[in-house]
Amino acid sequence: MTAPSTFGLSSEARNLHWLLNNLVEEVPGILSVAVVSSDGLLLLSSDHARNLEAREAKAEPRTGPRGSAADLATVVSGIGSLTVGASKLMDFGPVKHTMVAMDEGSLFVMSISDGSLLGVHGSAECDMSVVAYHMALFVGRAGHVLTPELRSELRKSLESESAGSAR
Repeated sequence: MTAPSTFGLSSEARNLHWLLNNLVEEVPGILSVAVVSSDGLLLLSSDHARNLEAREAKAEPRTGPRGSAADLATVVSGIGSLTVGASKLMDFGPVKHTMVAMDEGSLFVMSISDGSLLGVHGSAECDMSVVAYHMALFVGRAGHVLTPELRSELRKSLESESAGSAR
């Protein structure tokens, strides 16, 4: 994984980047991770190099969510919205986490705070209980610092990174 530059970011933003990188590096089988705001915007991603690849060669076939964290963010946001709607219909309280098991991998979605979501795309070989445990650790550590100001800073950081790599 190629980590983005955290130069110029606040200590809270750098800590979130570190937590995300730690999640990916410590848990075998995690392919990509995305933190998504309540309005579906990508805030933080583990696969910055794959984002660049996706921009440069969109026509090539890919495995996973098209090779791009933006596509993973779209799926995570959609699943999050669907499960919130289901929760309201069933009147069982807020959604804590969702898991989708597929033949070739898994998708995990966990609520962070204020509607923000953590999405993890795992390989078929990943241990789902280990992934869920480490996601819960991330949420516990990140939830209280993911303020509106920090979400704005992360979003601007991603936008400037995208503008810089498009040149």
